[in-house]
Amino acid sequence: MSGGPLSGLRVVELGGIGPVPFCGMMLSDLGADVVRIHRPSELGARPNPVLARGRRSLVVDLKRPGGAALVRRLIARSDAVVEGFRPGTAERLGFDPEDLLRTQPRLVIGRMTGYGQSGPAAHLGGHDINYLAASGVLGALGTADSPPLPPLNLLGDFGGGGMLLAVGVLAALLQARADGVGQVVDAAMVDGAALLMAMVHGQIAHGHWPAARGTSMFSGVRPYYTTYTCADGRHVAVGASEPHFFRALVEGLGLGEAIEVARQTDPSTWDGQRRHFAAAFASRSRDEWARRFTGVDACVTPVLTPEEAPYDEHLAARATFLTDEDGVVQPAPAPRFGARPAGVPASAPVTGEHTDAILAELGLSAGETATLRDEKVVF
Repeated sequence: MSGGPLSGLRVVELGGIGPVPFCGMMLSDLGADVVRIHRPSELGARPNPVLARGRRSLVVDLKRPGGAALVRRLIARSDAVVEGFRPGTAERLGFDPEDLLRTQPRLVIGRMTGYGQSGPAAHLGGHDINYLAASGVLGALGTADSPPLPPLNLLGDFGGGGMLLAVGVLAALLQARADGVGQVVDAAMVDGAALLMAMVHGQIAHGHWPAARGTSMFSGVRPYYTTYTCADGRHVAVGASEPHFFRALVEGLGLGEAIEVARQTDPSTWDGQRRHFAAAFASRSRDEWARRFTGVDACVTPVLTPEEAPYDEHLAARATFLTDEDGVVQPAPAPRFGARPAGVPASAPVTGEHTDAILAELGLSAGETATLRDEKVVF
């Protein structure tokens, strides 16, 4: 990795799954030097080739005498550390935030949990679906005639988790550079998921959000904001909410005589609209409809699979996806920067690939590193 607005920033990533690696990936994508601490049990395991990209890998047994002390030496040379342990675990392993800040006042400590560092549920385990349920997000997802359906693990683990942690760490780093004061960043997935519902809570305050699940304009209940099945069993997404988009949709489908454009938002017409739209889309394949609406401002988009998306004409033109040196197709770093653009991330390292180099940077001789290996502190 070269370039990027975070060049010169050093971060230690204390393992974890899901949101913490995503945060580490984002910081690395933007130019930070991120060292991920792996457990010995991870030796030989294949890391996620995308979430693990761009980092350096150090394998340390934090439960061995000297393991935590070694990582603290690394943290002492870094700007930030991020971890995803349950509350109290980092302290037991030797990474008490108060101790770290006492010796390194400018340090930023990013802590990622499901329920936060405080509160009655803080020590409970959970997963994305639980955090969405607790924060009121899951109850708003899905249709009226089916149970709530989670959108993969995007809103808790990644949007309300790893991305929230990255934003918090960067904000704290800005303050630390301004006044020399580091701090703990308490990033909880329940907080992040709730924050993603800001617009919804604003609509609730104005009495504009329906109480029943599956009845909001974003739930697919409106025939001009939903998906349709095409002749080949694949799908298109329609988001023609505004009148000019709706008119273009109706004209593009050849339904000008069947649908009254002026009554678009009249609920009494929605069943009829949906029948006409469904029949029209079912008459051709997804890609035929994609070609029909190419360049037409009707908010009609083919529903692509993750495997298809990198080859979309627009995304290919923007280089939204890249292929690394190992041939892995993956999302490119985002957002984009004009003055200091991010480089292409290095492929995910072999676990422990950089152990010798990192220990040498800490001033350890080859003999000292060999001794730590013999003692099974590092691998």
